[in-house]
Amino acid sequence: MPEIVMSHVCKRFGDAVAADDLNLEVMDGEYLCILGPTGAGKTTAMRMICGLTIPDSGTITFDGEDVTQLETAKRGATMLSQQYSLFPHMSVMDNILFGPTIKEWDPEDSRIIANNLLHMVHLEARAKERPTHLSGGQQQRVALARAMASGSRILLLDEPLRALDARLRLELRKDLKSMVKSMGLTAVHVTHDQDEALEMADRIAVIRNGRILQVGTPREVFDSPATPFVANFVGRSNVLTGKVVSREGGTVSVECGGYIIKADDDKHEIGDDVVVAVKIGNTRISKTEGGWFEGRIERILYEGVSITVEMNVEGLGLVSSKLPNRKFDDYSEGDTVAVRWIPSAASVFDVPECGLEEELRVE
Repeated sequence: MPEIVMSHVCKRFGDAVAADDLNLEVMDGEYLCILGPTGAGKTTAMRMICGLTIPDSGTITFDGEDVTQLETAKRGATMLSQQYSLFPHMSVMDNILFGPTIKEWDPEDSRIIANNLLHMVHLEARAKERPTHLSGGQQQRVALARAMASGSRILLLDEPLRALDARLRLELRKDLKSMVKSMGLTAVHVTHDQDEALEMADRIAVIRNGRILQVGTPREVFDSPATPFVANFVGRSNVLTGKVVSREGGTVSVECGGYIIKADDDKHEIGDDVVVAVKIGNTRISKTEGGWFEGRIERILYEGVSITVEMNVEGLGLVSSKLPNRKFDDYSEGDTVAVRWIPSAASVFDVPECGLEEELRVE
């Protein structure tokens, strides 16, 4: 199984910077998700791994071998792009068997692999049909199965589940990763869907403006974000600015908008200007218990298993809390509630040089 290393990779398209000193390591047999907003450089990074785009500078290695200039066909990597590129004159089954056939695999083994993949993508009944008779989502599933049947050691997936309905998307998240693992592949999966990345990835690489901001397990990226952008992009956060006014052990008190809030932190000193970020799921509200501050409920959003309560806090603006749906009847628009979190649930950062608004902006 291959290890992929991108070192100091840069790529420009005119004035647009698609990769800006990009460094990334994908370990043997890993399922890594590259997560970021539109235009962050996700697809360009994948195309450079595949060989469809050549970097302006930097190196790409597979198992220590420099493949930066190596042609695509010799890399042993298959990319499933957002354009499915199915053969319209072939049946679904023949599309999936295309790779094994040209590589002269045993026909019976190839047929078993193809049937297993058809089962995974829920298209057994459409095996004899041509792609033109299928919906967009079904064509995407055929393209996914064909990519997995290619025999490549590296599978590169560019938004592979984007055209599917919600129920099928949830099913394929589990099946796709299981199949990749069972086939012993190394997979790089590009997505802008944080839920998809959190559920599927062994590790997540968060990318923005062509640079990797953080690489870690889903839990590390969600619970211990490296920057305010990561904190707000991977799981929505309440993000506040303030000044450290005191410290007690590993907990700092921060003055924000006239209120004193607390957060665990061992990097900042009294007098430092900081940014405090707390996931809305870790932000608690109460009508009876005290909090760091009070807010007036402006809106309650019902989201199925959860609700999001949005509050206006004088001096701070909008603050949100995500609660179980059983709390829906406990609160109403116009209620005044106390807002609080445990200090260990908060992350503390330096104030970004570009300013907080620019830091949190999603392209």
